[in-house]
Amino acid sequence: MARRFYTLLVLLALPLASLVVLWRGLRERDYWRGWGERFGRGAPLAGDGRGLWLHAVSVGEVQAAASLVAALRREWPTLPLAVTSATPAGRARARAAFGAGVDARYAPYDLPWCARAALRRLRPALLVIMETELWPNLLNECERAGVRVLIVSARLSARSCSRWSRFSALLQPALRRCVTIAAQSMADGERFVSLGVPASSVQVCGNIKFDRAPGALVRATGATLRARYAAERPLWVAGSTHAGEEQAALAAHATVRASFPEALLVLAPRHRPRFDEVARMLTDSGLRWLRHSAAVADPAGGGAAAARIEVLLLDTIGELENFYAAADVAFVGGSLVPVGGHNLLEPAALGVATLSGPAQGNAPDVARLLCENGGLRLVSDAGELGAAVRTLLADQSARRRMGAAAQATVAANRGALDQALAMIRDCLARPA
Repeated sequence: MARRFYTLLVLLALPLASLVVLWRGLRERDYWRGWGERFGRGAPLAGDGRGLWLHAVSVGEVQAAASLVAALRREWPTLPLAVTSATPAGRARARAAFGAGVDARYAPYDLPWCARAALRRLRPALLVIMETELWPNLLNECERAGVRVLIVSARLSARSCSRWSRFSALLQPALRRCVTIAAQSMADGERFVSLGVPASSVQVCGNIKFDRAPGALVRATGATLRARYAAERPLWVAGSTHAGEEQAALAAHATVRASFPEALLVLAPRHRPRFDEVARMLTDSGLRWLRHSAAVADPAGGGAAAARIEVLLLDTIGELENFYAAADVAFVGGSLVPVGGHNLLEPAALGVATLSGPAQGNAPDVARLLCENGGLRLVSDAGELGAAVRTLLADQSARRRMGAAAQATVAANRGALDQALAMIRDCLARPA
């Protein structure tokens, strides 16, 4: 009965979701492409036999899955592999990052017939979910179809656990019988057990994001970007920002420029639909600014303008890590507002002095480890952010110490990838 009521609610929400897709598609046509995949349609997954379905909800999870996908291709080079995302940016990033050997498409809506249609087309022996995406109908249809589910780098906040516990009847049958958890921490594992996953199906493996090492291409691209925009001046990045954080970053930048008049801020909103909103904010601010996409489209004109700007708006997807590689200091957003923070490990792995806000609920253990080891400094508002950036830009040795501490923390916590691969082998060897 609970699942029928839930399904009815999803069905009632579907017209609104479709209108949202149609509306957003007016500005971003990728919302319209592959729309049938959201209903479980699309071409069958190519290849002989059953394959593997990896779900990474958006860009951040796709980035985190890169090391896992590479390891899967090395170990099972002929295994059919599909990667699904919920957003156009995630789908596009998966296609760009993983190439033709991986089928990147949208995840289906959480309706029984959509999930069944997707399972028929993808024919997975195993569904691997990055971090936490609990979809009751999808899990139920996996159980009915004999498809095991492995949640990798699984995290579940106390708040989310409390919310799901009120609707445990939706999840418990599938959680008891076909779900295995590779938890980020002991606390995460215990929360999944409280929802109904057998303790024997839970292992604490750590965060697979620690295993993703930036490649030589990232550092080389970072050097190129630095030469283009800030060859002889300080550069700091405010990455994955949300509403309210762009204003904080601009206020902080005024503090920075009082001591370093030539400093450049790279402002990178988290979501593509906000690029134009932030562009209007920059125009109203009176600052000299430039869109990165415009500089790329017109290298000659953009190159000349880059020398005069105070703010660069990063209005492309998938390039934030490259700009972290170009930076003296990085601020990671979603943390001065109650979002829970974003990926601290990208700048940390590059050895960049990293700042962030106090809201770190999405990955509290990562923030704690980096802070304890001196690789991260938390700031509470625009004033503290500006003062911290200014202090770090004035002290190269302090930046280097922070960066080295961050890299050492990342290196010391690797190993989740190997454990995840071992669990995938086990899941593939024993049917649900």
